[in-house]
Amino acid sequence: MAGRIVPVACWLAVAPGAAWAVLRLAGWERGPLVQAVAFTPYVAAGALVPLVLALALRRVAPAVVAAAAALALIGAVAPRAVGSGQPAVAGPTLRLLTANLLKGGADPAVLVDLVRTQRVDVLTVQEFTPPIAAELDRLGLATLLPYRELNPEVGTTGSGLYARHPLSEVGFRRNQGFSFTQAYGTLAVPGAPPLRVESAHPAAPYAVRVVPDWWTDLRGQPQATPRGRLSILAGDFNATLDHAPLRDLIATGYVDAADQAGAGLTGTWGPYDGDPIPPVTIDHVLADRRIAVRSVAVHALPGSDHRAVLAELRLPAG
Repeated sequence: MAGRIVPVACWLAVAPGAAWAVLRLAGWERGPLVQAVAFTPYVAAGALVPLVLALALRRVAPAVVAAAAALALIGAVAPRAVGSGQPAVAGPTLRLLTANLLKGGADPAVLVDLVRTQRVDVLTVQEFTPPIAAELDRLGLATLLPYRELNPEVGTTGSGLYARHPLSEVGFRRNQGFSFTQAYGTLAVPGAPPLRVESAHPAAPYAVRVVPDWWTDLRGQPQATPRGRLSILAGDFNATLDHAPLRDLIATGYVDAADQAGAGLTGTWGPYDGDPIPPVTIDHVLADRRIAVRSVAVHALPGSDHRAVLAELRLPAG
């Protein structure tokens, strides 16, 4: 009996990691698996445990499968902690901050202080409400970032774009999912080509019934135009780099700024409002691949379940 139990137990230990690796590499997340895939970095961190077990039990086949799964998962996740090569550009520096304000409940003084002390040039906000819009201006944001396209709404659907430099071709659009809106505009940075910036906020896959909206909203995000105008999408994507539709969007000609800077494993959502959820990275700055990423940092934002993401970028000369 013991001779049968050992190999069965070994395979039972190996199977979940192997299945997860197949799911992640194939991009097969559907239904409840969409939420699960967000925690792939934690699965990758434990991927060596089944391998060690199989080797200790001298089970060759399970060890081979466990090794393949560990290599696949670690190979998908580990590069986010290592900086990548950057394009050689000689244009101006742009400091962009994005923040989900949790129905306008984030501390406006902290946000304005971040803009001031971090010398922010562009701010994109989600879950932007009329009261916090007024309070931000009262605290001085109108002076720091005088150009804007704002669509404050009660609840979670509002969006805003603030800038230090002039904006044109401004507006906002409404996603299909939860009707989140996305403010956008074309930024005129002295010494650089025109730059389109949009505050991204696709639907959240909080339940199986809204997963189709999540897919639709992510697929509906503006694709990069690598032979045309420079563009940046910055905001709460409700997706990590382990989700296939976000990877597909990036593949059109963007880079994930945190991934490029070696900060791609820093959590931006999860336990920050007291929920017992491991941190995951769902807030992103997606920059045209012709833009260099100098650094990315994450900042606490009291009153929100998200952290603010600050990216320092170097634009091409124009």
